[in-house]
Amino acid sequence: MFGFEKLAVWKTARDFNKSIYKITLSFPKKETFILVTQMRRAALSVCSNIAEGSSRKSSKDQAHFYHLSYSSLMELLNQCIIAKDLDFMTNIQLSECRQEVRKISTMLNSLRNKCLRKINEVKPLDP
Repeated sequence: MFGFEKLAVWKTARDFNKSIYKITLSFPKKETFILVTQMRRAALSVCSNIAEGSSRKSSKDQAHFYHLSYSSLMELLNQCIIAKDLDFMTNIQLSECRQEVRKISTMLNSLRNKCLRKINEVKPLDP
């Protein structure tokens, strides 16, 4: 098992990714190469950036990839809102997505802040 597979945030993001894939199966065919592709790409990016970030050696690099994951998560939330506006998603589906986004964003922020604290612990010597 690799390090990222042990992270609760990766597991949660992975489950959310599966949910997005299932939700988008019911979208109109004309959206297959537009909104469906964008939503799936963003959902996949959340998981992928967590995995990539966990493999980085420096805390600064790790924090950067966790921030990218958060950005993809916000992109995905925006796309869910638009999908609801277009009646491709129900109110319940959007509410469930919002709950998952809130949970994942909290976990990502905690992980990122942990990395940033490590960076700040290393202080240069005074001249």
